[in-house]
Amino acid sequence: MLERERFELFDGELIRKMGKSRLHTITLQLLLKWLRSVFGTLYVEQETPINLSPLLDVTNELEPDTIVLRRSSEEFRTTNPGPPDIVLVVEVSATTRGYDLGAKAAHYASAGITEYWVIDLRDMRIVVHRNPLAERYGSIVAYAVDEAVTPLAAESASIRLRDLVS
Repeated sequence: MLERERFELFDGELIRKMGKSRLHTITLQLLLKWLRSVFGTLYVEQETPINLSPLLDVTNELEPDTIVLRRSSEEFRTTNPGPPDIVLVVEVSATTRGYDLGAKAAHYASAGITEYWVIDLRDMRIVVHRNPLAERYGSIVAYAVDEAVTPLAAESASIRLRDLVS
């Protein structure tokens, strides 16, 4: 039975990954399509384990919904990407919103992930975290469904949540 289940290691505990709703699945597919058009296919990965730091990696193996890499995924044949390799982490969140906005955000900030987005399907917003400082982000801004969000690593590209959910 465990072979069919999906888990994520978080603070030394196996956390069962929740099933995805149709809205989550379609939103993630459209997000991946957009990110790949902006950054290139080999720079965007889905549900890939990442190394946060030697201290955090002992008890954590997080698999975000998607990451955008600084270098091509072909360069990571023997190791998982770490914070210096990642320009953006995105979680699509319906049932795990508290976890994604709380504990996960703290871990990503601690590791120095420069930009972290939570696509909050419950409140229909994109919560953008930037400027990591210890266990929190110095800037957290929530964008409404019709507001454009621009990744730091691609200042000429933007997306609205409306583009992903309608």
